[in-house]
Amino acid sequence: MRKIADQIVEKTLILLLGLMLLQVVWQVFSRYILLVPSSFTDELSRFLLIWISLLGASYATGKRMHLTIDLLPNYLSGRKKKNLDLLIHFLVILFALFVMVIGGIRLVYITLTLGQTSSSLEIPLGYIYLIIPLSGILIIFYSILNLLEDPSKSPL
Repeated sequence: MRKIADQIVEKTLILLLGLMLLQVVWQVFSRYILLVPSSFTDELSRFLLIWISLLGASYATGKRMHLTIDLLPNYLSGRKKKNLDLLIHFLVILFALFVMVIGGIRLVYITLTLGQTSSSLEIPLGYIYLIIPLSGILIIFYSILNLLEDPSKSPL
């Protein structure tokens, strides 16, 4: 399951990065060569950056590449180190569940209910914010897989 999820997230990130690159190149071309700047590219690049950042955080969680402070784990060994690893994964799961999934679903619901749209693209903002609960679900998925795997793979 991890391999399939990794491939989907990787391909999505590659597609989004490629799209962001193309639209930024178009913005530079239209502004400096055509002297008529494109009106939608700034907003689109911000939305793509949001999606890339949150999906990238999920992917980093799955690859155990997320940012860690290893001061305390360096002083621990054996059972204490494993318990700390379990605690960290549990806290990440709780954060992803309550803040990203539940809070994100509420944010999406509210913005869709209020009919908020982006200024130049006129996309409902709820669709842009949909990446928050999706990334939260991915982080929970990867954290559970990390817990079930060999603890020796843990960076802690």
